[in-house]
Amino acid sequence: MTASGADVSVVGNADFDAAALHRFLIDSFGEGPAPLELERISGGQSNPTYFVTFGRRRMVLRKKPAGKILPGAHAIEREYRVLKALTPTEVPVPPAILLHEDAELIGTPFYLMERVDGRVFSDCALPELPREERRGIYMGMADALAALHRVRPDDIGLSDYGKPGNYFERQIGRWTRQWRESGSPRIAALDELADWLPQNLPADDSAVSIAHGDFRLGNMLFHPTEPRVVAILDWELSTLGHPLADLGFCCMPWHTSPDEYGGILGLDAAALGLPDERDFITRYFSTAVPTSPLTRFHVAFALFRFAVIFVGIADRARAGNAASANAASVGPLAERFAVRALDVASGRQNF
Repeated sequence: MTASGADVSVVGNADFDAAALHRFLIDSFGEGPAPLELERISGGQSNPTYFVTFGRRRMVLRKKPAGKILPGAHAIEREYRVLKALTPTEVPVPPAILLHEDAELIGTPFYLMERVDGRVFSDCALPELPREERRGIYMGMADALAALHRVRPDDIGLSDYGKPGNYFERQIGRWTRQWRESGSPRIAALDELADWLPQNLPADDSAVSIAHGDFRLGNMLFHPTEPRVVAILDWELSTLGHPLADLGFCCMPWHTSPDEYGGILGLDAAALGLPDERDFITRYFSTAVPTSPLTRFHVAFALFRFAVIFVGIADRARAGNAASANAASVGPLAERFAVRALDVASGRQNF
């Protein structure tokens, strides 16, 4: 199809009018009618994401999914704000370009950021890499997380990015409400966790940092040849929070099996060249702002929250507006992650 006298090509299924976006880009950048190439990125369970090539500009578009969504969910406006604030810091993020909040143009609000070249790994065993390179990837992830937590929210205009303090108490309440309001079949392990977590809150809930909220291997873009994160992706769940929430979340691979979203539990980590959990945690604390130690609570909470995220994915799949084609298949992982969380909380799984 064509728009404004120049070609518009679309790879994959776009859920909006690409010609309308093309006209907007021409107006926004004040350039001639350069060709537009649009490609939907496969994978991901949340906000639809596209590669956008407009003339010489290489960008990524993130938008809200079409259809009815929960209030406060898919907050791409918050994603854009945190990316914009972090761009001048040492935290590796894709530079933000613009935010368009009017849904009339392509059906939902969206934002554009620069496209960064790099590698994405979804399997935490890193089978695509030689054994000697695998440990470095985990250490690079620990370094990127520590860099994020060293940033003071006040210094970059994010003092109001969330409520400081009592993070775990508030988060437990939020995810418990989302679970209980879901139309999914009931999961006894999630109900048990929803009772256990508030009864085992850590004494130290006062530390405040920018919490990414979904800090895991699949949301990291690594340098093409070096074990270094060049861009942290998917900031939808970010807020002011406790740094140990991110760290506990990042430890999930050691507590989930390969068929549970690509974990490494049960694998021979030493033979594969993968670090053990303690090595990863030690690397993080070597450069992070000091906080209290990571405990079973933090890991159990991370698994609980991810279980509820899977519940939300399943709910959207049933409603027909999930962002990924395999959304329905990951729904059953909610119960498995909830069981893993109970194993950690009870001590049945080593930590």
